[in-house]
Amino acid sequence: MRGRESFVLLNTQVMDMLLSRVEKPARYIGSEWNMERKEVYDFRFALCFPDVYEIGMSHLGSRILYRVLNDMDGVYCERCYAPWTDMEQALRELHEPLFTLETKSPLKGFDIVGFSLLYEMCYTNVLTMLDLSGIPFLASERDESWPLIVAGGPCTVNPEPIAEIMDAILLGDGEELEPELVECVRTAKREGVSKRTLLERLSEIEGVYVPSFYRPVYENGRYVRTERLSEKAPEHPVRRVVRDLDHATYIGRQLVPHMQIVHDRVAVEVMRGCTRGCRFCQAGYIYRPVRERTKETLLAQTRDLVRCTGYDEVSLLSLSTGDYSELHALLPRIIDDMAEQKVSVSLPSLRIDSILKDDLEKMQTVRKGGLTFAPEAGTQRMRDVINKNVTEDDLLRAVTDAFTAGWCGVKLYFMIGLPTETDEDITGIADLARKVSNCFYRLPKDKRGSGFRVTVSVSTFVPKPWTAFQWCAQNRQEEIVRKQQLLKTALKGVRGAELHCHPSVLSVLEAVFSRGDRRLNAVLIDAYRNGCRFDSWAEHFKPDAWAAAFEANGLTMDEYAHRERDMQEPLPWETIDALVTVSYLRREWARAQEARTTKDCRQGCNGCFGERCEDYCRI
Repeated sequence: MRGRESFVLLNTQVMDMLLSRVEKPARYIGSEWNMERKEVYDFRFALCFPDVYEIGMSHLGSRILYRVLNDMDGVYCERCYAPWTDMEQALRELHEPLFTLETKSPLKGFDIVGFSLLYEMCYTNVLTMLDLSGIPFLASERDESWPLIVAGGPCTVNPEPIAEIMDAILLGDGEELEPELVECVRTAKREGVSKRTLLERLSEIEGVYVPSFYRPVYENGRYVRTERLSEKAPEHPVRRVVRDLDHATYIGRQLVPHMQIVHDRVAVEVMRGCTRGCRFCQAGYIYRPVRERTKETLLAQTRDLVRCTGYDEVSLLSLSTGDYSELHALLPRIIDDMAEQKVSVSLPSLRIDSILKDDLEKMQTVRKGGLTFAPEAGTQRMRDVINKNVTEDDLLRAVTDAFTAGWCGVKLYFMIGLPTETDEDITGIADLARKVSNCFYRLPKDKRGSGFRVTVSVSTFVPKPWTAFQWCAQNRQEEIVRKQQLLKTALKGVRGAELHCHPSVLSVLEAVFSRGDRRLNAVLIDAYRNGCRFDSWAEHFKPDAWAAAFEANGLTMDEYAHRERDMQEPLPWETIDALVTVSYLRREWARAQEARTTKDCRQGCNGCFGERCEDYCRI
C-alpha cells in the first residue's frame, strides 16, 4: 500500500496549464483577500467542500471552521473544493493531484482531510476528491500513513451511507469539537500510536462517531440492530452543542472571492436553532436548542466584517431570523450604522407571522433586496399537519406590508408530496399565489411598483432522519410529476406567477441516502465508477448509472424511498444520539395525523430532549 508522499507543490507552469483548460480559473487560484497565510505550522488540515467553489465559499459553517482551525497555534487549515468536470479532466490528463487553494498542496499529505456534508447529492463528489488525491475510498484500506478522513455537517445525523468511507464522523457544532479532534490527532501522531488507538481516543470525544467500532446487522434484507465492537466506543455518540454562541468564534476576516459566488455578501449569524417545530424540517430538530447572539455582539461583528471585506450588503442569517428576540432593535441600528457606507441589509426566508412592517420600510431606504416567505403548504389543514403554525391571513398581511413598503415581488416556498396531502392541498398553493397577486394589484397604482412577480418555488418532500416524518414514505416519481402538472394548470391566469419545480428524480435519490443504511456505501462507490458526480446538477445526473449500481448490489431505491417504516422498526441512524428523543418524534407524528399543532418552544417546553430538556433549555 502506498502511504503519503512528501509535499510536492504544483509549480507555476503546471498551474498555468491547468488554468488554461478550465472555464472558470478563479475557482482554483486562491490568494483571495483575507486568505490565511502561515509560515510556521506542524499540523495541516484540508477543509474540503464537495461542491464547486461558488457554493462552498458561500457556506457559513465552513467559514467558521476555517477561522477556528487557523486560530490554533501551529495548525494550518487550507481549503479544497470539488473540481468542475473540466478541471477533473485536466488533472487526469496531466496526471496531477487535486490541490488546496492556499499552498497548492495535494490532499494526501495532510494530517486530516475533513468534508462538510450539507446535501446527500454531493456524496459522489467526495469520492471524486479522494480519487483525484490518490486516497483509497474505504477506511479499512487506509493505515496510519494516510490522512485521517472525517466528515461533519447536517447529513451526518445519518452517518451510515458514508460510514465505510470515513475514519470518524463529527456530530453537531464544530467550533469546540474540531479543535479537540485536531489536538487528539496531533498528540497521537507525536506519540506514534496505531490507528486503532487513535480511533479509540477519538471515540471518547463527545460528538465523535467512529464507524469501524459499530457493525450493523441485517436479517431478511433489512437492518435490525447495531453491534458495538469496542468497549471504549459509546453506545450512542451524542450530538455536540455549542452552549454559548455569543462568545463562540465567528468567521472573523471573511474571505472575499475573485468571482461572484452564490451568497456574495457579509454573513452574520444572529442565532442558531429554531423553536417552531415544523415536522418536516430536519434543521429545526438537529440544531436545537435555540442560542442567540446579543445585538451588541452582532453590531460589532457587522462593523468588523464590512470593514475588512468592502461588501455593500449584510445578510442576517439563521433558520428563522424573524424569530430573533432583538430583531426589531437590531435591524434599524444596523441599517443606520451602515447607511453612510451605502450598505444594505437583507433577511433570509421570513416567518410570515413576523411583525416586520416597520423593518421592511427601514430596509428599503438603502436598497431593496429579495423577499422570501415559506408558507410550505397551500391549505390550513396541511399547514397544521406540518406544524407550520401560520395562517393565510399572516401571509397576506406580510406581503401587503412588503408591497406597501415598495417591494414588487416575492418568492414563496412550498412543498408537495407531504404526508396526508390531497389534490385540494395542491390547488390551494395556486389559490394562495392568486391571493398574493391580488394583494399587489389592489393597491392604488401610485402606491405600488411595477414589474410584479410572485415566484412559486416547489420542492418535493423528502423524509429525513430525526424528524416527525422520518417513518413516512415518499411519493413515487410519477405521482410527484402528476402533482406538479396539477399545480401548473391551477396557476394559469394568476397575474405575475412563475412556477419553479425541483426535479423529482433527484428527490428520490435524496430520500434513499437520507434514510439509507451502510449497504449504500458499495452502491455509492459503484455509482461513482459508473460516472456519477455532481448529482445535484440536473445536467450531470445519470439515473441509469445509479440504477445499475443499485442492481449490482441487490438493492432497490424503492425500498429506501417509498416504503413506510413501522413505528417500532429499528432505524440505522438511531445508533447516534441527536438529542431529540424518538418518543417525542412519535408523539409529533401522531399529532400530525390528527392535524394538531404543537406550540412554539418559546411558549413553554415541549419535552423534545426528554429528561435533558432542563439542562439544554437553560442555554
